[in-house]
Amino acid sequence: MTPLDRAHAAMEDAPDDDSLRLDFFERIADAELFLLLESEPQGDAIKPALFDTSDGRFVLAFDREERLTSFTERPAPYVALAGRAIAAMLSGQDTGLGLNLGVAPSSFLVPVEALEWLANLLQPNPQETEARPEIISAPAGLPERLVAGIDTKLASATGLARMAWLVGVTYPGGVPGHLLAFIDTEPGAESALARAISEALVFSGIEGGLLDVAHFRASDPIAARLARHGLRFDLPQPKTAKPPGMDPSKPPRLR
Repeated sequence: MTPLDRAHAAMEDAPDDDSLRLDFFERIADAELFLLLESEPQGDAIKPALFDTSDGRFVLAFDREERLTSFTERPAPYVALAGRAIAAMLSGQDTGLGLNLGVAPSSFLVPVEALEWLANLLQPNPQETEARPEIISAPAGLPERLVAGIDTKLASATGLARMAWLVGVTYPGGVPGHLLAFIDTEPGAESALARAISEALVFSGIEGGLLDVAHFRASDPIAARLARHGLRFDLPQPKTAKPPGMDPSKPPRLR
């Protein structure tokens, strides 16, 4: 059972539970999927295999290489992409996504409308502002689902920062809020981390929820205050070379 299998099973067992349906689509977005191609990639251009059915046109993707091979029963060209990249790539193409068809418990057709919804959901647009908190305190009142979502997102952000502290803050004028402060962020990784946290907020199901994100060095004076009050998240660190950053805004080109 893969994470996609488990999320699909939970959704099927409770079809009226919106949170479980959100979980399933979040697993699609986060998963590395093996997309079946019509021919070998040409540089960064790919040509997915298209299947016309009575339910519409679909591309096929699998969350394990062996599942793709089990479906095709022969060697076939494919490319490994994050589910969010596939959703972005297919947006506006009037094409749905067939997941693990016939080879796994999570066999599922994502219709065009649902895939468009997912692609739109995955287009967070974090707003950059300047504000200095006057008070830093322990986080309070955040839903457990959001905290778990942050933990899941950061578990895949290998090497993008050293750690993060979740704290409560009060801004000038007594405006309360929460801040996720990253420590020793890798140069250029700021926007990827902001998008990941924006996604965690969206998939938590909180209507109109806000969470500020900031970046500091361990040597900054504020770091000690964050450590004194905050909930700590340790990001995985690479053992060798740094992996590529998470960038759902750059899907491959179709041809």
